[in-house]
Amino acid sequence: MRKSLIGIILLSIIIVGIALPAGFSAQTDSKVITYGEATYNNAGYKSSVDNFFNQQAHVDAGNIEYKIINANQVNTVTGKSYNSNQILSSALIDLSEQGSIKVTVDKSKITTITAEMYISALKSAGITQGHAYVTSPVPATGESALTGIMNCYEAVTDVEIPETVKEAANEEIYTQAEIIETENVTADELSTLVDDVKETVQNENITDHTTIVNIIYNYTVNNNINLTNSSIENLATSIEGVQAVQGDVESYTSQVTDIVGNNSGDFSIDGLLSRFGL
Repeated sequence: MRKSLIGIILLSIIIVGIALPAGFSAQTDSKVITYGEATYNNAGYKSSVDNFFNQQAHVDAGNIEYKIINANQVNTVTGKSYNSNQILSSALIDLSEQGSIKVTVDKSKITTITAEMYISALKSAGITQGHAYVTSPVPATGESALTGIMNCYEAVTDVEIPETVKEAANEEIYTQAEIIETENVTADELSTLVDDVKETVQNENITDHTTIVNIIYNYTVNNNINLTNSSIENLATSIEGVQAVQGDVESYTSQVTDIVGNNSGDFSIDGLLSRFGL
């Protein structure tokens, strides 16, 4: 009885003091929203985005912790030059969902980046758990949402994603967006190409740029995909960048695993108990 009581008391301390990031309540610790600053500053825009989250994620967005993503944050990570009125994409992350990473994209508003592209870029950043919901109040390409999604993960887990990893993941998704907008290739074709090439590069630990270029070129020929040499070069550079930060990815992943327990994507009570011998 005494041991059980001590276990309950310690468990309470653990949950409040360790498992939950600062400022998060027990009801919303596994969820967080990031609003693009243009969306957050417009009541109508924010209401539209909240309605999407409420319907798709079955939540009350008004009771979920949130962060605001501004143009400076996006520009710092991506090297682009957006102004505050252009940061519209918003995201909600739910880490309580079990299984592999899922992404639900509001296809009526996100015009370029697909769920598969977000998933691929998130995996490049070592993010393999949870459910991301992405939308915008008005049509937007969706590239800036990746910064928001990664910020969501940082807020929920209280672990910083290395800047090198953020930059590589963003470069991957921005490169794909540019290719889709300028080349005669579908989002599905390009997403499959990137996933297959990344898998080959990672499995064989390839770091040489020319070799990656040749892998992409051979893939386009075998699958009848037309890409200019410039696009192939840019794609190879982005994949090379992802490969170069795998050490940082592994470090980040190990820290998140220690916090959420057994890589389950959830804050495991059993895991915390066993961790403290209870």
